[in-house]
Amino acid sequence: MSQDQHGDLSAFSMLDLFRMEADSQTQILTDGLLAMERHAGDAAAVEAMMRAAHSIKGAAAIVGLQVVVQLAHGMEDSFVAAQHGRLKLTPERVDVLLSGVDLIVQLSRLDDAGAEAWLAANAAQIDQTLNAIAGIADLPELPALPSAPVPAPAAAAPQAPVAGEDAEAEAAEAAAPAPRTGAAPAKAQAQNFDKLLSLASESRINAHQMHPFIGALQRFKRNQSSLFSAIEHLHEAIARSGDAGLMEKSLLALQKTQPLKQFMLEHIADIETYERRLLAVSQGMVDEVLALRMRPFRDGIHAFPRMVRDLARSLGKEVQLEIEGEDTLVDRDILAKIESPLNHMLRNAIDHGMEGPYERIDAGKEALGTIRMEARHRAGMLSIEISDDGRGVDLEKIRQSVIERKMASPAMAAALSPGELLEFLFLPAFSLKATANQLSGRGVGLDIVHETIRQQNGTVRLESEPGRGFRALITLPLTQSIVRALVIDIQGEAYAIPIVKVESVVRVPQAAIHTLENKQFFELKGEHLGLVSAAQVLELGEAANQAEDLPVVVIGRGKQSYALVVDAIRGEQSLAVQAIDPIFGKMRDISAAALLDDGEPVLILDVPDLLLSIDKLLHEGGLRQLAQAGHAQQRRAKRILVVDDSLTVREMERKLLLARGFEVDVAIDGIDGWNVVRSGEYDLVITDVDMPRMDGIELVSLIKKDLHLHKLPVMIVSYKDRPEDRARGLSAGADYYLTKGSFHDETLLDAVADLIGDARL
Repeated sequence: MSQDQHGDLSAFSMLDLFRMEADSQTQILTDGLLAMERHAGDAAAVEAMMRAAHSIKGAAAIVGLQVVVQLAHGMEDSFVAAQHGRLKLTPERVDVLLSGVDLIVQLSRLDDAGAEAWLAANAAQIDQTLNAIAGIADLPELPALPSAPVPAPAAAAPQAPVAGEDAEAEAAEAAAPAPRTGAAPAKAQAQNFDKLLSLASESRINAHQMHPFIGALQRFKRNQSSLFSAIEHLHEAIARSGDAGLMEKSLLALQKTQPLKQFMLEHIADIETYERRLLAVSQGMVDEVLALRMRPFRDGIHAFPRMVRDLARSLGKEVQLEIEGEDTLVDRDILAKIESPLNHMLRNAIDHGMEGPYERIDAGKEALGTIRMEARHRAGMLSIEISDDGRGVDLEKIRQSVIERKMASPAMAAALSPGELLEFLFLPAFSLKATANQLSGRGVGLDIVHETIRQQNGTVRLESEPGRGFRALITLPLTQSIVRALVIDIQGEAYAIPIVKVESVVRVPQAAIHTLENKQFFELKGEHLGLVSAAQVLELGEAANQAEDLPVVVIGRGKQSYALVVDAIRGEQSLAVQAIDPIFGKMRDISAAALLDDGEPVLILDVPDLLLSIDKLLHEGGLRQLAQAGHAQQRRAKRILVVDDSLTVREMERKLLLARGFEVDVAIDGIDGWNVVRSGEYDLVITDVDMPRMDGIELVSLIKKDLHLHKLPVMIVSYKDRPEDRARGLSAGADYYLTKGSFHDETLLDAVADLIGDARL
């Protein structure tokens, strides 16, 4: 006896079974009608629609839905006429038939209790749809019918068709799968998948535990070989001595080593074979469980062609959606979460990018616009590309909007590249439309797209060619259950970063690190990247980087790129993601947990959250400089910090002190100086008085009140030479007050020598 493809259906009522069949058959009708509208005379599509209508008619008769029987029968007659060439399915006639499909979907969703009241309330609309379908063959062209009525208890008269979001919402509602009584079992099934995946991952980890055991056996075998070699040498020495008794005993010992050697070789080979089989089986289990979670891409986008077609017609445009890669497999959770972002991208393409038919013809294009959506696997990731042949995005309009909103100065806006300008489209409330309508203009569409894709550990990139079209490139992990991650060490603990969030991994020589305004950076591919200690961001204490070359992981993109300094980089691993217990809430900078192949627990870092934490540290001035390799031991000269807002004075003092053999750092004002002096070890601070943000008197006061810095000598160098100015500086705690009016080279150097002596330690 063959098993039904839906499994055990005994728990479903006849009405539930009808809903399931109506759901699949109406999708066939929708796809077929859209295909016929694009390619008239598609015999295969007509044949499929005839079978679908016939199946719906038979199923509806069984459950007693006579209205559906009449609708399906009328549609079947239309398909027969089209098959014999008596009826051409023009867009207006397709509108009529699609209205019938929508009505069938809504009728299939009615429950027994509310069906009679709903039918009575919408009788006029139902009769209008039935009459239109019955008379479709007699009319060369018909106006579009209103969309099918929304199920509601109130009496509904025929309504005029609506444009924009309402039309789209109705189309999406008609194309969406009907709710089923099996929703709870489906949730339980998803939970079972997660449990199976967890067990399969544990079995894989246990299989990896064999590797260190085999390594120990290999070491034992080497030690055994050394012992056997020693016995052979002993036997040879005894043989040269000529002692017959010892020779007999040594020969017996030598003979007993042979089976031990063979035993070890055979058993190590057997264990290695067992390990390979165990790894293969455990990996196969993980792969099979993941396969159970995968669904074809088409399952999440089946409503899009209808939505694009209906929305474009409501706006007076002609647009078709071409989809490639419908069989591409995607994790069911990811597929469910990206449906809304993809919907927004398509709506934007229709409303913003696609021209009307006459405008397209004037531009030398076909009247029918095309949006292409392609899904495929690329480098272990899901790549989705959405492109159109519309007008593209006016980059100068974005630039002007950025200036008007005071997001950048005119000079800065003029220097922005096309890619940087397009990034502004992802900002909340940023829109290029002067007025908002039901579809767009509120600046929330692409913001939602960007945020949703980011939450799935994905990225989205925009490209535009004015007059030629627009393209969005979305990259996502194939599954959220298994993540390919870079495993790193921070303060002796293992952490993981999703590989899709890693821009590059480099080793940076300490000599290549530069400091400006208390921020450390290095140059990579012509760009300056800020260096940040991962230990400080995660609040794990001070990291002592003693190596000459620092292991660095670059995260973020564009201006929000940072280089995380870590202790060590272990390499890539595939990790089975384990959600952190909800009792902990949302942990800052952490997204999930996992187990490494050797069973060691690892926390998976939340990179967007990490970038926010770094920005917060920068804005609060709490970012400390990295401790350089053996700095305390390497330093052979005393270190001075010069704080002055005048570039000329600052550089002159720096050069004088450098020439005398001191190490010199500079800061551009009091705030910068305060941040720098807390992050380094200095023997003297030389500061001006009048500076923006924080003056020198306040800086001196802060230094002298600080528990760790109060003994640090501070010299004030200022143009103010009145006695009261000198008294104010010295009362704040300054150890020396030098006026710039009497300032010359030797005066400064003599004052420094009085305070801290010679440059050498």
